[in-house]
Amino acid sequence: MKKLGLALGSGSARGWAHIGVIQSLQEADIHIDMVCGTSVGALVGGALAGNYMDGLEKMVRSLTWTDIIGFMDLLFLRSGFIEGDKITNHFRKNFSDANIEDLAIPFGAVTTDIMTGREIWLQDGSLIDAVRASISMPGIFTPCKYKDHWLVDGGLVNPVPVSLCRAMGADVVIAVNLNSDLIGLPRYINRGKQKNKNSRAGKKETGKFAGFFSKNFLPRGKGAQQKVLEDEHSIFNVIAASLNIVQDRMTKQRLAGDPPDMLISPRLSQIGLLEFNRAAEAIDEGRQAMAFMIPHLKTIMEDTGEEII
Repeated sequence: MKKLGLALGSGSARGWAHIGVIQSLQEADIHIDMVCGTSVGALVGGALAGNYMDGLEKMVRSLTWTDIIGFMDLLFLRSGFIEGDKITNHFRKNFSDANIEDLAIPFGAVTTDIMTGREIWLQDGSLIDAVRASISMPGIFTPCKYKDHWLVDGGLVNPVPVSLCRAMGADVVIAVNLNSDLIGLPRYINRGKQKNKNSRAGKKETGKFAGFFSKNFLPRGKGAQQKVLEDEHSIFNVIAASLNIVQDRMTKQRLAGDPPDMLISPRLSQIGLLEFNRAAEAIDEGRQAMAFMIPHLKTIMEDTGEEII
Protein backbone atom coordinates (compact mmCIF):
# COMPACT_ATOMS: atom_id res chain seq x y z
CA MET A 1 0.00 0.00 0.00
CA LYS A 2 1.34 3.40 -0.95
CA LYS A 3 2.10 5.84 1.86
CA LEU A 4 0.46 9.23 1.46
CA GLY A 5 2.24 12.35 2.66
CA LEU A 6 0.74 15.82 3.03
CA ALA A 7 3.01 18.86 2.52
CA LEU A 8 1.27 21.97 3.86
CA GLY A 9 2.67 25.28 2.65
CA SER A 10 3.16 28.69 4.24
CA GLY A 11 0.72 31.55 3.76
CA SER A 12 -0.16 33.26 7.04
CA ALA A 13 -3.95 33.73 7.42
CA ARG A 14 -4.57 31.82 4.20
CA GLY A 15 -3.34 28.74 6.07
CA TRP A 16 -6.76 27.91 7.45
CA ALA A 17 -7.44 26.49 3.97
CA HIS A 18 -5.31 23.52 5.05
CA ILE A 19 -8.11 22.56 7.45
CA GLY A 20 -10.52 22.26 4.53
CA VAL A 21 -8.02 20.19 2.52
CA ILE A 22 -7.64 17.74 5.42
CA GLN A 23 -11.40 17.53 5.96
CA SER A 24 -11.95 16.73 2.30
CA LEU A 25 -9.41 13.88 2.47
CA GLN A 26 -10.96 12.51 5.64
CA GLU A 27 -14.47 12.66 4.19
CA ALA A 28 -13.23 10.66 1.18
CA ASP A 29 -11.82 8.02 3.58
CA ILE A 30 -8.26 8.66 2.43
CA HIS A 31 -5.68 7.90 5.12
CA ILE A 32 -2.85 10.38 5.65
CA ASP A 33 0.33 8.51 6.66
CA MET A 34 2.52 11.53 7.41
CA VAL A 35 2.29 15.31 7.40
CA CYS A 36 4.82 18.11 7.28
CA GLY A 37 4.40 21.83 7.16
CA THR A 38 5.99 25.22 6.81
CA SER A 39 4.83 28.18 8.92
CA VAL A 40 1.02 28.05 9.26
CA GLY A 41 1.22 24.70 7.48
CA ALA A 42 3.24 23.43 10.44
CA LEU A 43 0.57 24.70 12.83
CA VAL A 44 -2.27 22.91 11.03
CA GLY A 45 -0.13 19.84 10.31
CA GLY A 46 0.85 19.63 13.96
CA ALA A 47 -2.82 19.76 14.95
CA LEU A 48 -3.56 16.87 12.59
CA ALA A 49 -0.65 14.80 13.87
CA GLY A 50 -1.63 15.47 17.49
CA ASN A 51 -5.37 14.82 17.00
CA TYR A 52 -6.29 18.46 17.75
CA MET A 53 -8.06 19.29 14.49
CA ASP A 54 -11.55 19.67 15.93
CA GLY A 55 -10.34 22.02 18.64
CA LEU A 56 -8.27 24.06 16.18
CA GLU A 57 -11.17 24.45 13.75
CA LYS A 58 -13.52 25.54 16.52
CA MET A 59 -10.99 28.11 17.70
CA VAL A 60 -10.18 29.63 14.30
CA ARG A 61 -13.80 29.84 13.16
CA SER A 62 -14.56 32.02 16.18
CA LEU A 63 -11.57 34.39 15.81
CA THR A 64 -12.24 38.13 15.61
CA TRP A 65 -9.87 41.08 15.19
CA THR A 66 -10.11 41.59 18.93
CA ASP A 67 -8.87 38.04 19.52
CA ILE A 68 -6.04 38.51 17.04
CA ILE A 69 -4.94 41.70 18.76
CA GLY A 70 -5.09 39.88 22.09
CA PHE A 71 -2.44 37.41 20.89
CA MET A 72 -0.04 40.22 20.06
CA ASP A 73 2.54 40.79 22.81
CA LEU A 74 3.86 43.76 20.86
CA LEU A 75 7.43 44.99 20.96
CA PHE A 76 8.99 48.03 19.37
CA LEU A 77 12.43 48.50 17.87
CA ARG A 78 13.12 44.78 18.23
CA SER A 79 13.51 41.98 15.69
CA GLY A 80 9.73 41.65 15.28
CA PHE A 81 6.42 43.16 16.44
CA ILE A 82 5.26 40.00 18.21
CA GLU A 83 7.18 38.00 20.82
CA GLY A 84 4.90 34.98 20.46
CA ASP A 85 4.59 34.03 24.14
CA LYS A 86 0.84 34.69 24.23
CA ILE A 87 0.24 32.41 21.27
CA THR A 88 2.37 29.56 22.56
CA ASN A 89 0.89 29.86 26.06
CA HIS A 90 -2.60 29.67 24.55
CA PHE A 91 -1.76 26.45 22.75
CA ARG A 92 -0.08 24.95 25.81
CA LYS A 93 -3.20 25.72 27.82
CA ASN A 94 -5.75 24.40 25.30
CA PHE A 95 -3.80 21.61 23.57
CA SER A 96 -1.38 19.20 25.20
CA ASP A 97 2.25 19.73 24.15
CA ALA A 98 3.37 16.25 23.11
CA ASN A 99 6.78 15.39 21.75
CA ILE A 100 6.79 15.12 17.96
CA GLU A 101 8.15 11.58 18.07
CA ASP A 102 5.12 10.48 20.13
CA LEU A 103 2.42 11.87 17.82
CA ALA A 104 -0.21 9.67 16.19
CA ILE A 105 0.99 10.65 12.70
CA PRO A 106 4.65 11.27 11.77
CA PHE A 107 5.23 15.03 11.57
CA GLY A 108 7.94 17.47 10.58
CA ALA A 109 8.20 21.28 10.56
CA VAL A 110 10.40 23.41 8.31
CA THR A 111 12.26 26.45 9.65
CA THR A 112 15.16 28.66 8.60
CA ASP A 113 18.35 29.33 10.58
CA ILE A 114 18.53 33.12 10.49
CA MET A 115 22.31 33.14 11.00
CA THR A 116 23.29 30.68 8.28
CA GLY A 117 20.28 30.57 5.94
CA ARG A 118 20.14 26.80 6.31
CA GLU A 119 16.86 24.90 6.09
CA ILE A 120 16.19 23.13 9.40
CA TRP A 121 13.78 20.20 9.79
CA LEU A 122 12.27 19.75 13.25
CA GLN A 123 11.16 16.15 13.81
CA ASP A 124 11.56 15.65 17.54
CA GLY A 125 11.04 17.49 20.81
CA SER A 126 8.20 19.83 21.75
CA LEU A 127 5.47 20.14 19.10
CA ILE A 128 4.52 23.65 20.19
CA ASP A 129 8.13 24.84 20.17
CA ALA A 130 8.59 23.46 16.65
CA VAL A 131 5.44 25.21 15.43
CA ARG A 132 6.48 28.47 17.11
CA ALA A 133 9.82 28.31 15.30
CA SER A 134 8.24 27.57 11.93
CA ILE A 135 5.70 30.45 12.10
CA SER A 136 8.30 33.11 12.98
CA MET A 137 7.58 35.39 10.03
CA PRO A 138 10.43 37.92 9.67
CA GLY A 139 9.42 41.42 10.68
CA ILE A 140 6.28 40.19 12.43
CA PHE A 141 7.49 37.59 14.93
CA THR A 142 10.79 37.67 16.75
CA PRO A 143 13.17 34.80 15.88
CA CYS A 144 12.76 31.69 18.01
CA LYS A 145 15.63 30.20 20.04
CA TYR A 146 15.51 26.45 19.47
CA LYS A 147 18.41 24.37 20.84
CA ASP A 148 21.51 25.91 19.21
CA HIS A 149 19.70 27.85 16.49
CA TRP A 150 17.84 31.14 16.05
CA LEU A 151 15.01 30.16 13.75
CA VAL A 152 12.53 32.03 11.56
CA ASP A 153 9.77 31.14 9.10
CA GLY A 154 10.57 28.12 6.94
CA GLY A 155 8.84 29.81 4.01
CA LEU A 156 12.06 31.68 3.26
CA VAL A 157 13.73 28.46 2.09
CA ASN A 158 11.01 25.85 1.52
CA PRO A 159 7.46 27.28 1.34
CA VAL A 160 5.86 23.96 0.28
CA PRO A 161 7.91 21.16 1.92
CA VAL A 162 7.65 18.33 -0.62
CA SER A 163 11.28 17.36 0.01
CA LEU A 164 10.65 16.76 3.71
CA CYS A 165 7.63 14.60 2.90
CA ARG A 166 9.75 12.49 0.56
CA ALA A 167 12.48 12.18 3.17
CA MET A 168 9.90 10.97 5.71
CA GLY A 169 9.01 8.08 3.40
CA ALA A 170 5.96 9.24 1.44
CA ASP A 171 5.32 7.38 -1.82
CA VAL A 172 2.68 9.89 -2.92
CA VAL A 173 2.88 13.56 -1.90
CA ILE A 174 -0.01 16.02 -1.94
CA ALA A 175 1.36 19.56 -1.75
CA VAL A 176 -0.82 22.54 -0.84
CA ASN A 177 0.39 25.88 -2.20
CA LEU A 178 -1.44 28.83 -0.63
CA ASN A 179 0.35 31.51 -2.63
CA SER A 180 -0.24 30.57 -6.25
CA ASP A 181 -2.47 33.56 -7.10
CA LEU A 182 -0.84 36.35 -5.10
CA ILE A 183 1.75 37.99 -7.31
CA GLY A 184 0.65 40.59 -9.86
CA LEU A 185 -2.96 40.80 -8.69
CA PRO A 186 -4.72 43.74 -6.97
CA ARG A 187 -5.65 41.57 -4.00
CA TYR A 188 -5.34 42.49 -0.34
CA ILE A 189 -4.72 46.17 -1.08
CA ASN A 190 -8.28 46.49 -2.42
CA ARG A 191 -9.90 43.68 -0.46
CA GLY A 192 -12.12 46.15 1.43
CA LYS A 193 -14.07 46.71 -1.79
CA GLN A 194 -15.10 43.08 -2.25
CA LYS A 195 -18.72 42.18 -1.70
CA ASN A 196 -19.56 39.64 0.97
CA LYS A 197 -22.18 39.18 3.61
CA ASN A 198 -19.75 39.99 6.40
CA SER A 199 -18.48 43.28 4.96
CA ARG A 200 -20.02 45.48 7.66
CA ALA A 201 -18.74 43.33 10.49
CA GLY A 202 -15.33 43.14 8.84
CA LYS A 203 -15.17 46.91 8.52
CA LYS A 204 -16.07 47.33 12.18
CA GLU A 205 -13.40 44.86 13.29
CA THR A 206 -10.78 46.44 11.03
CA GLY A 207 -11.61 49.77 12.65
CA LYS A 208 -10.79 48.27 16.05
CA PHE A 209 -7.52 46.99 14.64
CA ALA A 210 -6.63 50.42 13.28
CA GLY A 211 -7.52 52.04 16.59
CA PHE A 212 -5.30 49.64 18.49
CA PHE A 213 -2.26 50.31 16.31
CA SER A 214 -2.92 54.05 16.37
CA LYS A 215 -2.03 54.01 20.06
CA ASN A 216 1.25 52.22 19.45
CA PHE A 217 2.75 52.70 16.01
CA LEU A 218 0.61 54.70 13.60
CA PRO A 219 0.42 58.46 12.93
CA ARG A 220 -2.25 60.45 14.69
CA GLY A 221 -4.97 62.52 13.07
CA LYS A 222 -8.40 61.84 11.63
CA GLY A 223 -8.33 58.96 9.17
CA ALA A 224 -4.55 58.60 9.37
CA GLN A 225 -4.55 55.17 11.01
CA GLN A 226 -6.93 53.58 8.53
CA LYS A 227 -5.02 55.14 5.66
CA VAL A 228 -1.80 53.50 6.84
CA LEU A 229 -3.42 50.08 7.10
CA GLU A 230 -4.91 50.36 3.61
CA ASP A 231 -1.93 52.12 2.01
CA GLU A 232 -0.09 49.72 -0.30
CA HIS A 233 3.18 51.15 1.05
CA SER A 234 2.38 50.74 4.75
CA ILE A 235 4.72 48.61 6.82
CA PHE A 236 2.28 45.71 7.00
CA ASN A 237 1.55 45.61 3.28
CA VAL A 238 5.23 46.08 2.41
CA ILE A 239 6.18 43.13 4.65
CA ALA A 240 3.35 41.05 3.19
CA ALA A 241 4.18 41.90 -0.42
CA SER A 242 7.90 41.28 0.11
CA LEU A 243 7.32 37.87 1.68
CA ASN A 244 4.85 36.98 -1.06
CA ILE A 245 7.47 37.72 -3.73
CA VAL A 246 10.15 35.68 -1.93
CA GLN A 247 7.83 32.74 -1.34
CA ASP A 248 6.39 32.82 -4.87
CA ARG A 249 9.86 32.65 -6.44
CA MET A 250 11.11 30.05 -3.96
CA THR A 251 7.97 27.91 -4.34
CA LYS A 252 8.32 27.77 -8.12
CA GLN A 253 11.99 26.86 -7.85
CA ARG A 254 11.50 24.15 -5.22
CA LEU A 255 8.47 22.58 -6.90
CA ALA A 256 10.29 22.46 -10.25
CA GLY A 257 13.17 20.58 -8.66
CA ASP A 258 11.03 18.26 -6.54
CA PRO A 259 7.47 18.18 -7.89
CA PRO A 260 4.68 16.64 -5.81
CA ASP A 261 2.41 13.92 -7.15
CA MET A 262 -0.53 16.28 -6.73
CA LEU A 263 -0.54 20.05 -6.26
CA ILE A 264 -3.53 21.75 -4.63
CA SER A 265 -3.75 25.51 -5.15
CA PRO A 266 -6.75 27.12 -3.39
CA ARG A 267 -7.74 30.58 -4.63
CA LEU A 268 -7.02 32.78 -1.64
CA SER A 269 -5.73 36.11 -2.95
CA GLN A 270 -8.62 37.99 -1.29
CA ILE A 271 -7.38 37.08 2.22
CA GLY A 272 -4.73 39.41 3.63
CA LEU A 273 -1.64 38.76 5.74
CA LEU A 274 -3.26 39.04 9.18
CA GLU A 275 -6.91 38.30 8.39
CA PHE A 276 -7.02 35.20 10.56
CA ASN A 277 -10.66 36.04 11.31
CA ARG A 278 -11.68 34.89 7.82
CA ALA A 279 -11.26 31.19 8.55
CA ALA A 280 -14.65 30.13 7.19
CA GLU A 281 -13.79 31.41 3.69
CA ALA A 282 -10.35 29.83 3.70
CA ILE A 283 -11.59 26.46 4.99
CA ASP A 284 -14.34 26.30 2.37
CA GLU A 285 -11.91 27.12 -0.43
CA GLY A 286 -9.45 24.47 0.75
CA ARG A 287 -12.19 21.87 0.97
CA GLN A 288 -13.43 22.61 -2.57
CA ALA A 289 -9.94 22.64 -4.08
CA MET A 290 -9.14 19.21 -2.62
CA ALA A 291 -12.55 17.68 -3.32
CA PHE A 292 -12.14 18.43 -7.02
CA MET A 293 -8.97 16.30 -7.09
CA ILE A 294 -10.17 13.33 -5.01
CA PRO A 295 -11.06 11.07 -8.00
CA HIS A 296 -7.60 11.56 -9.52
CA LEU A 297 -5.94 10.96 -6.15
CA LYS A 298 -7.77 7.65 -5.75
CA THR A 299 -6.51 6.60 -9.16
CA ILE A 300 -2.94 7.40 -8.13
CA MET A 301 -3.26 5.58 -4.81
CA GLU A 302 -4.70 2.48 -6.49
CA ASP A 303 -1.56 2.22 -8.63
CA THR A 304 -3.30 1.62 -11.94
CA GLY A 305 -0.20 2.42 -13.94
CA GLU A 306 -1.38 5.93 -14.80
CA GLU A 307 1.43 8.41 -15.14
CA ILE A 308 1.57 10.72 -12.13
CA ILE A 309 1.50 14.41 -13.05
